[in-house]
Amino acid sequence: MSSLSPCPCSAVWLSVSPSFRRLEQTLLDHLRRDRVVSHWQYVQTPDEPSSLAVAVTLLHDYIKGCDRPVHLLGHSTGGLVGLLYAQEFPQRVQSLTLLGVGGGNPALDWKAHYYTQLELLPCPRQRVLTQMVYSLFGRQRGHCLQGLVELLERDLQESLSLHSLVQRFNLFPHRVAVPLLVAGGQEDTVVDPVQLQGWQPWLKAGDRLWLCPNGRHFFYGTHAPITAAAITDFWGQVEATAIATRLPQAV
Repeated sequence: MSSLSPCPCSAVWLSVSPSFRRLEQTLLDHLRRDRVVSHWQYVQTPDEPSSLAVAVTLLHDYIKGCDRPVHLLGHSTGGLVGLLYAQEFPQRVQSLTLLGVGGGNPALDWKAHYYTQLELLPCPRQRVLTQMVYSLFGRQRGHCLQGLVELLERDLQESLSLHSLVQRFNLFPHRVAVPLLVAGGQEDTVVDPVQLQGWQPWLKAGDRLWLCPNGRHFFYGTHAPITAAAITDFWGQVEATAIATRLPQAV
């Protein structure tokens, strides 16, 4: 299911991971200082199959309530939902911001890395999750470490993902007609800078690729101020260009 509240906003954050709401909120608090940013959330029930098509359909039902094209943004699989939506309904999207979405395989997420390690390493599940915490968030101790392990365990159960222990999913990127910002963490081991550079062949004039200094996979929450600044600067460019194209040409 998804959020069905009205959409009186200029931007929509796309979430498919309820467990990471606190990280999302940190970024949204900064973005909302200048904008009205809505939070759209897809929550998959335990009996539902993982389906990007269902998520895109529900997102369309939501955005149809907007009276103008909106800026879409999302992290990882949330960004992938936005990418698929922008490809299908570009007239409803003012811009698309992808955070932690690789150009080599836009479907790649932290769970794909987790399942690969679980399959290859002769370690208990908790040990692999602990190593994932170090990879995703850096060295942690005590209650912080245990809390993040529990966070990842919840996300494995609650969020939309195309990956499992028996199969990893690959998706080929495509160009989108709308203005595009692709952002990633400089220290991200899931969608590393090489993966991010995979977007280069698909970028149009005015599109941007931005790396967050020292950022890991969840850089948007841990480095929220500079991430928000990069996003709002991009939005400003998109809106200024749109206004300029609507102005009558000088004779």
